[in-house]
Amino acid sequence: MTLSAGSSLECIMRISDPIKITYRSLAASKLRFFLTVLGVVIGVAAVIMVMAIGASAQRLVLSQVENVGSNLVVVLPGAAEEKGPPASALGIITTTFRNDDLSALRLRRNVPHLIAISGYVSGSATVESSTDSFEASFQGVSPEMIEVENIRVEQGRFFFPEEESDLSRVVVLGASRARDLFPDRNPLGETVTIKKNPFKVIGVLGERGSAAFSNPDVLIYVPLETAQKILLGINYLNFARGKVDASENIERTLADMTALLRERHDIEIDEESDFSVRSTKAALSILTSITDVLKYFLIAIASISLLVGGIGIMNSMLISVSQRIREIGLRKAVGARPTHIITQFLIESSCITLIGGTLGIFFGIVVAYLAAIIIPRFGYEWQLIIPPASIAIGFTVSIVIGITFGLYPALKASRVSPMEALRYE
Repeated sequence: MTLSAGSSLECIMRISDPIKITYRSLAASKLRFFLTVLGVVIGVAAVIMVMAIGASAQRLVLSQVENVGSNLVVVLPGAAEEKGPPASALGIITTTFRNDDLSALRLRRNVPHLIAISGYVSGSATVESSTDSFEASFQGVSPEMIEVENIRVEQGRFFFPEEESDLSRVVVLGASRARDLFPDRNPLGETVTIKKNPFKVIGVLGERGSAAFSNPDVLIYVPLETAQKILLGINYLNFARGKVDASENIERTLADMTALLRERHDIEIDEESDFSVRSTKAALSILTSITDVLKYFLIAIASISLLVGGIGIMNSMLISVSQRIREIGLRKAVGARPTHIITQFLIESSCITLIGGTLGIFFGIVVAYLAAIIIPRFGYEWQLIIPPASIAIGFTVSIVIGITFGLYPALKASRVSPMEALRYE
């Protein structure tokens, strides 16, 4: 029993001795220790920030699309690869998607599961009321838009179908735009001037907030053909958005719409379509893939700062080796083996990175938390997301960097000759 207790005590002393030596060594060079730890703190904090803010930004982007609706389909003019951006997103204007295509898509015999579809055109112009004048965006839409986008009319009404076909000069205002134009009175029945054309206000929409990277509350809505012929002077659509009766019918609807439009545009079997038909579900998948690539790319960039921190650790440990040659020689002279010296320096480098990694995780989370407080003030629905993997990666990378960049100085220290070290001044 006595031998066993003595062996246990000896084992504990062997474990505690390197830790004591590490503490004395780091305490003896506080400034170098601080600067080395700071490099690790910055590197780990950068990775945590990028992972946390990247996850939150990805959630924001995806939620913008989800807010539009998961059972929607979109027709965009111009050819596009299946998983690539549409031509319109690249600034290419295609004029082959017309109002008669929209009318054909509305027929239930052509697309049975499409319950509503609206055409869209957009523009901007000087808008004037009796009290104010400023540049504003307007959107020409079909009466079906109110059903497609689940819009709530706060005051008045939305367009009638006949108001689209007879080029009626009426408008419906977004909630914010109504307040801008008529801050002190009810806008219903008032007149606004768009490109010197008078329009009567017949409705005001309820507050909606940002959706799909735009803010519909600041838009002015005009009947589709009125916007095309009076305000823009065009005969084509920028895009169309439709609502499917059920999510399970989206693929069938996409196929029906594609077949109908290819037939109407006289596109041969081996020819590429001059349009693209997408669903919000597919858009979510594409956006997820794109944002994942961007997120991992930013993490890789942030990881460079970890490499710089690791090089700082190596330099610090090499300096420590050169300053402690007599100590190393003395330890070898009294029986320390090369493995003991290697273990000692690896423990020191690991302690530096572990402390730096812990502080880096803390500061990274603090910055992500501050971002979650500040960004919503700009009107975005920002969520604080701290991926558990980021914390695990922070700790793991800290230890790996400590061992990796501390190994060379440790090996160099283990090769020091006891006789030369004891003569070293």
